[in-house]
Amino acid sequence: MSRQLPFDHPFDDDKLKEECGVFGVIGVEDAANFVALGLHALQHRGQEAGGIVSHDPEEGFNSARRFGYVRDNFTKASLMKTLPGPLAIGHVRYSTAGSKGHTQIRDVQPFFGEFSMGGAAIAHNGNITNAEALRRELIDHGSIFQSSSDSECIIHLIARSYQRTIPERMKDALRRIEGAFSIVAMTRTKMIGVRDALGVRPLVLGKIGDGWALSSETCALDIIGAEFVREIEPGEMVVIESDGSLKSVHPFAPQKSRFCIFEHVYFSRPDSILGGQSVYETRRQIGVELAREAPVEADLVCPVPDSGTPAAIGYSHESGIPYGMGIIRNQYVGRTFIEPTEQIRNMGVRLKLNVNRALIKGKSVVLVDDSVVRGTTSRKIKEMILDAGAREVHFRIASPPTMWPCFYGVDTPKREKLLAATMNEDEMRAHLGVDSLRFITLDGLYRAAGHAKGRDKSCPQFCDACFSGEYPVAPSDMIDQGFKVEAAE
Repeated sequence: MSRQLPFDHPFDDDKLKEECGVFGVIGVEDAANFVALGLHALQHRGQEAGGIVSHDPEEGFNSARRFGYVRDNFTKASLMKTLPGPLAIGHVRYSTAGSKGHTQIRDVQPFFGEFSMGGAAIAHNGNITNAEALRRELIDHGSIFQSSSDSECIIHLIARSYQRTIPERMKDALRRIEGAFSIVAMTRTKMIGVRDALGVRPLVLGKIGDGWALSSETCALDIIGAEFVREIEPGEMVVIESDGSLKSVHPFAPQKSRFCIFEHVYFSRPDSILGGQSVYETRRQIGVELAREAPVEADLVCPVPDSGTPAAIGYSHESGIPYGMGIIRNQYVGRTFIEPTEQIRNMGVRLKLNVNRALIKGKSVVLVDDSVVRGTTSRKIKEMILDAGAREVHFRIASPPTMWPCFYGVDTPKREKLLAATMNEDEMRAHLGVDSLRFITLDGLYRAAGHAKGRDKSCPQFCDACFSGEYPVAPSDMIDQGFKVEAAE
């Protein structure tokens, strides 16, 4: 049977995309049902496909992997009955850069493998930056790969380790890989969570009754009624046994944390907590900082829904300019709602966004958005606002210019496709055709994220490579292909 591919709408294409979300539960009856709920809450982190692996003491390991939304696949009682047991992990994903619409079911995680000491499954959020070199080495030594995913390298490295237990083998394997990763894995009796030494990608720990949960974000703990306990520390591995006991180890040399700052800007849900700070409050504070750095005389502050909303509220409050919903998002337009003919594609963002003409007409409008990537959506939104009778359009962007691609698990266009990589701010303003364009500074973004003195240039507190060009982990595979790593001027 042929599958319906996601409709890659132009509005979606002009956003950076987090590629994965992971979730796991141990110590509860029918754990897979809790995992399905958790994945539903993490759907914003990956909308192309999802998978669940469960283990039952009597029936062993079972798995299900499907294309499409969690709600369309893992709410069916007939399917969930095939995933019994008190232990389960799951994963949602986007396709990686360059493979959009060509993902095979074999690329959908979690991955499962049988080892001499029993089976294990693994789900991975992030990117292994030396995956191609590892894959060549493993194939040369006899490994047979079943997918195109870099995550499968971890399974093969575990298989080749001489350590006696799977957690010890996993430590062995992870010491060989470079990049950014948050991992949720499982054996017959254990659930394992790991973050890379820099803590680039998020992973949190929750308690549900006598059981435990691991999740990419706290919002997914909320949906299953789990209590947020703490974040998994950078470089930490937790091993949770079926009896509820938890062991924490640090298999990597300690390093300064470099958490992805774009999680604060866009990726994470606003109702999540990152580093002890509300994502919503951080985004609102970004708007406050932006109003201080880039004031303008205007009649109305409007968010570009939905990710620009908290920053627009902050900008309005600080500037004193009234806030209004000048753009309305159609919440019921799915990515597969209609056959994507050329005529429909040419409708552009109007399928998802519509201007509130009565509010906009005759006004000078400040539009607040989270980022500008290619700029195609920004131009179309500007045209819609002017068509509705706006007198002026001023863009205020709640992140610095995105000038560099990400190699740590975010689907980013090639550098030459990034508008800010080829134009300065004045050139971008002219290209977009707006009356003014200003981005928050990197220091302003750091202040909004809780660092009052801004960015420590000698040792940045976050991974901000997409803005600064300073990569905390060298993207080895890309360097081998000729990519030059050098800080932006």
